[in-house]
Amino acid sequence: MKNNEIKIKDSFIQEIKQLISETRQRIASSVNTEISILYWNVGKRIKNEVLGNQRAEYGKSIINNLSETLTAEYGSGWGEKQLQHCLHAVETFPDSEIFYTLCRELSWSHIRTIMYQDDPLKRNFYIEMSKLEKWSVRTLQERIKSMLYERTAISKKPEQTIKDELTTLKEEQKLTPDLVFRDPYFLDFLGLQDTYSEKDLETAIIVELQRFIIEMGSDFAFMARQKRITIDDRDYYIDLLFYHRRLKCLVAIDLKIGEFEAAYKGQMELYLRYLEKNEQLENENTPIGLILCTGKNQEHIELMQLDKSNIRVADYLTALPSQKLLQDKLHRAIEIARERIGEK
Repeated sequence: MKNNEIKIKDSFIQEIKQLISETRQRIASSVNTEISILYWNVGKRIKNEVLGNQRAEYGKSIINNLSETLTAEYGSGWGEKQLQHCLHAVETFPDSEIFYTLCRELSWSHIRTIMYQDDPLKRNFYIEMSKLEKWSVRTLQERIKSMLYERTAISKKPEQTIKDELTTLKEEQKLTPDLVFRDPYFLDFLGLQDTYSEKDLETAIIVELQRFIIEMGSDFAFMARQKRITIDDRDYYIDLLFYHRRLKCLVAIDLKIGEFEAAYKGQMELYLRYLEKNEQLENENTPIGLILCTGKNQEHIELMQLDKSNIRVADYLTALPSQKLLQDKLHRAIEIARERIGEK
């Protein structure tokens, strides 16, 4: 009986602790929401005052004088830079209802980081992905720095397609493969030397599996390395096999040294058909193949119509180029992709 009493008391204490923890979280969330709304309202008032007088000197003077007054009264959190953030929030999110909804889901630090992205589609991408995957501010900053949006397949689609898929993500929390798969993948953390084999690459990925999954996306779950499949008494081996929780499908990854070759398509198609027939469970979607290589010819990719076979090809980089070179390369890739779509 004594043991039962102790057990009941422990359970009772845990329930009280949970109530306190949940209430604290709600209070913190409520405070964050109110602070974000305050910043937006301050920015709105500044904007109205500044727009009422077209002289740039007047606007600068208003922010400077207001900052000095507020800092003297409320402390260092109201510097000129903070007031500029408030003003920028209103300029980026002019609709109060949309902003109020947003600040109930993301912190002011998230919003401040995202609102300086000039492209509205890119902003919406980072907003929805932050909400879906519950990114910390640090993770969000790292994703933006690594140009995740530009590396994601969706960025190379027509503008309306991007809008439609982001709307689906927002309203249904539903991801599409174009929002999941990237090109290129950054594998600089593997520490590979200038010369390495496919086995070296695979081994390095297993050693750094957690970081590899972070680069791939948080919904990837590792299932097997060198997954053996037997067809007509012949053994074949899939380099890496993952499962994607939100896409609800198996993902077979083939690691290649060098540029993409046409023969890789047939090999991956064989793997995918086998997985579809023997491994795919009820209610799961058709398996997807990802071929990682160190280069590819875009015309090859288009002529082989890999998308119809549920196969994707992406480069991987074991050493990162400069930020500017990377930006130029990705922006050019997006331009070329959209030009090709326009030609069709």
